[in-house]
Amino acid sequence: MSPDSFADLLSIYMRRIRASASGVATEIGLSREAVNNWRNGVSVPNPRSRDKLVACTRYLRLTESEANRLLSAAGFAPEFPLQAESTGAQPFAAFQDKVFAQLAQAVPYPISLLLSPAHWGQPPFRHELLQRARAQYAEGSVLHIQPPYSVSTVPAEYFAAIGRQCGLGDVASDYEFESALERRLLAGERIFCLVSRFEQGTPALRETLAGILRSLSEMHSGRLHLLLCGGEALADLKYRSGDLSLLNIAQVHHWPDPSLDDLTQLARHRWPEHSWTEPVVADLQALSGGHPALFEEGLQWLVDQGVGDGHASSAALRTHLTSSPRLWQTFLPLAQAPATRTRLQQLLQADDLGRARPYLQDDELRGLFWGNLIHVRGTGDAARLHWRCATIRDAGLMVLDACSNA
Repeated sequence: MSPDSFADLLSIYMRRIRASASGVATEIGLSREAVNNWRNGVSVPNPRSRDKLVACTRYLRLTESEANRLLSAAGFAPEFPLQAESTGAQPFAAFQDKVFAQLAQAVPYPISLLLSPAHWGQPPFRHELLQRARAQYAEGSVLHIQPPYSVSTVPAEYFAAIGRQCGLGDVASDYEFESALERRLLAGERIFCLVSRFEQGTPALRETLAGILRSLSEMHSGRLHLLLCGGEALADLKYRSGDLSLLNIAQVHHWPDPSLDDLTQLARHRWPEHSWTEPVVADLQALSGGHPALFEEGLQWLVDQGVGDGHASSAALRTHLTSSPRLWQTFLPLAQAPATRTRLQQLLQADDLGRARPYLQDDELRGLFWGNLIHVRGTGDAARLHWRCATIRDAGLMVLDACSNA
């Protein structure tokens, strides 16, 4: 069995956090036998179980690159495309500079939220963000917290896991975690803490963690810099719940759409053996609307077809992208439910989807936004919601047609 086989990788990642087959099965909604069959190489996830495997990657606290590796070993497309660790010129460098500059200047609470839609990761380019933080704050002063995914984790285990992630030694309670972190702040250390997937776990544990971080931020002004990363669930906690003061005082950043230069760098990082020209990348940017998974699918199609030197606007490529499983996965729930089918049809026929707001109250628009199918054009009072591209609208119409004829 090769080192990159699905069974081997799953076993490695499960052993790393001492996860049992029954524990994984309970969290992702499968039988213990099914998980054991995966781990023993008897079977691999079938296409209908992709969401279960994605849930498994979260429960096992895998990084974006590890999650992609496990999905690839199971025969699935990556969940977080275009984010291989790389050297040289970095995409989104200017945006990351702005996030860190504003965090350093935030007074009295250096706390920021970094929100990203589907297929960018939470946070996107985690490796690059942590590298940048180490350069700015020093190697030992950069912490990365990813709360346990399981809703059955007891408080002692929850904070023990977070304590290990922070290098704080043996921590057996929320009090011990807070005390250990405060000792470092009392010593005059300036600490940067990236918290990814803050929304995971139970509300009670999340509230306790938020309270500790808010309290330490108040008591040690300017020394604890927090960057909390997530997607729709984190935005819901801030705007819909409104009861976590840590989030209420945080400044908000949304991961931006990639520029042509960003996409060109990403293409060259992903397939360095190909000389991707800007005209080809620009054609694919228009076809994909900058949607990261669609863009990568288009790149892969060009590589497979041997047409990396051009033809990115061909009808065959557009047809290929319109049939992308990722688009269908997002549209199908809306198209299959009678209550939302008519609404989706109306939205697909509209060129302008309405005014962009910090939080979208409309359930369908909010789902499409966080699904990365619609985006914001313009700024301030002129900011409006639009479909990313015609390819995505065509896919939506195809899904509606398929559901109507089912």
